[in-house]
Amino acid sequence: MESSTVFNEVPSSQARQWESLGASRIHVVDLDGSVKGRPANLTQIEEIVKSVSVPIQVGGGIRDEATMRAYFDIGVGTVIVGTIAAREPDRVAGCMSSFPGKVAVAIDARSGYLAVEGWTEGTSIKAWELAARFAKTAPASFIYTDIDRDGMMKGPNVPATKDFAANTKTPVILSGGVSTLQDVENALTLAEVGVTGMIIGRALYEGGIHLKEAIALAET
Repeated sequence: MESSTVFNEVPSSQARQWESLGASRIHVVDLDGSVKGRPANLTQIEEIVKSVSVPIQVGGGIRDEATMRAYFDIGVGTVIVGTIAAREPDRVAGCMSSFPGKVAVAIDARSGYLAVEGWTEGTSIKAWELAARFAKTAPASFIYTDIDRDGMMKGPNVPATKDFAANTKTPVILSGGVSTLQDVENALTLAEVGVTGMIIGRALYEGGIHLKEAIALAET
């Protein structure tokens, strides 16, 4: 949080740009909310939803069913839970039954173990153990992030993601470290184990990847 970089002061404008370049979904994280444990940028996220026609998925500070409903009420397509999934998996499973197919579980891992509270706290829970707890609740997806790679422009942790995806039947979205077109190509090999998409962030903002080129590569 102390070393954040502002790329655009108008998030909705940025969302329109990504949509114009072909983004099929826009991934939004309420960074303040992830630390505070409650939504902190709801108004800005509503503006994003209104400004584009592609689906929006949101994570960060979503800890209860009321918050999920608030996001769905403003048009968010998928909500992402992380900390609460690790702390209270039974409660999250109940929320999934209330919003079938609309709740994704973020699996944020460092050296194979979960990190929570906006990555500020480690746990003794292995990533695959948390995924196994939701095997029967049909989450929309697992978003697997190697947090040692996220934002570091080091490339995704393909082996760790492959091991994780191979042990679940739920669709997996790779996140963290995708910084070049070669990284995109490497990640595409994971489709055979159920990785259905990837999230690209900083590399797009800093020009390491051009979105149209990445989409074209993924569609070949």
